[in-house]
Amino acid sequence: MTISEPALGVQARGPLPSDLVRPDRIHRSIYLDEDLFKTEMEKIFNTTWIYVGHESEVANPGDYKTAHIGLQPVILARHEDNELYVMLNRCTHRGATVCQEAKGNSSYFRCEYHGWMFKNDGQLVNPTFSERYEDTGFDKADFTLPRAPRVDSYRGMVFASLKPEGESLVDFLGNAAPFIDLAFDIAPEGTVSVNSGNHKYSYAGNWKFQSENGVDGYHPNFTHKSYFESTGVPAVMNIFGAKSEGRAGALGNGHGVLDSRPMMREFGKLALDSPQGKRNIAKLAERLGSTEAAEEVLLSGGTGGFNLLIYPNILMIANQIRVVNPRSVLETDVDVYPYLLDGATDEQNEGRLRSHEEFYGAAGGGGPDDVEMFRRVFTGLNCQGFPGADWLDLSRGFTRSTIEDGIEWGHVTDEVPQRGYYQKWLEDMEPTGSEGS
Repeated sequence: MTISEPALGVQARGPLPSDLVRPDRIHRSIYLDEDLFKTEMEKIFNTTWIYVGHESEVANPGDYKTAHIGLQPVILARHEDNELYVMLNRCTHRGATVCQEAKGNSSYFRCEYHGWMFKNDGQLVNPTFSERYEDTGFDKADFTLPRAPRVDSYRGMVFASLKPEGESLVDFLGNAAPFIDLAFDIAPEGTVSVNSGNHKYSYAGNWKFQSENGVDGYHPNFTHKSYFESTGVPAVMNIFGAKSEGRAGALGNGHGVLDSRPMMREFGKLALDSPQGKRNIAKLAERLGSTEAAEEVLLSGGTGGFNLLIYPNILMIANQIRVVNPRSVLETDVDVYPYLLDGATDEQNEGRLRSHEEFYGAAGGGGPDDVEMFRRVFTGLNCQGFPGADWLDLSRGFTRSTIEDGIEWGHVTDEVPQRGYYQKWLEDMEPTGSEGS
């Protein structure tokens, strides 16, 4: 196969998304074009379900956390009525943000510009010096903080949509939902807590670098080779090696997965055959209703057995929920939240945190490798205008995938998740029936 398709060249109009996505490749403009980035904010982040936090972060009335939906700052808050509200973090007077902290507890949010105060469900209490608004037609009901029209949660993960109507959260998650179940069912109580802090990093480059990289099984043996070798366990290289039994899947709706469970099953079965393993199965089966379900959860090892991408910008990997926040077409912030298992021992949860830090922390053996690769890709994308330079190949395993129960599967090193991701990206950016579709 050749990728010598010519560059787009000068056109009377800017490129349409359909100009930039082929079944087996994408154009470099997807990462670099500022107009496309603006369209992404409008047609993806302003319409689909976006993760804004976890219920454990706002467990009590008055609890809040700040987040983003695309470029729009929002507040996730639990009101005194115990309902969750997602509001734009923008004073309805002159536009300043009304909440500056990452998280906290308060019944009110106060704009420090002119002193306007809002309840934690967004309602304006009163404008300061309110007598000066007499006879102006001012109605404080018109100045409630704008709320996301749809807020829903799945297994404690809270999502919001700025689009008043659309598919339900469960339908949106689709085939990704069972993987979330596997991740959280391993907790003795079936729930998790996202209250152990988080760390952040930024990179110069497009937000989609990080989203697609989290389910890229082709890079680990190369990008993370030094770390894998440092473990002293040669078999680690087999997880993402050419003879791996692992799979890469496109789950639909842009979601993707790297499924390493086939590589873990033999070792996991030995552990489950032990006296403690049998006790673990019996205890979990009581909650899940069957021994088979309990064995599946324990054999998956939570997200130790897979990497999950929830379109467009959430990753669940190892012990973490990772949120990819676009800042501009060439600037991205990433928030990483390790989560703990409710009902697990302090020692078990401590081990989860230390394991997370070892690979994904700021001084970890793996996470910084990826950021360095994003930097190199960003630099390399400056090459353009000659055959092959304008298009990026996603053809690995293109003719060898299979469909099982609505999921497209390939080898763990195949680019199946990336192809599925960009097909959904194209559907959102240029719905059927629009010009050029």
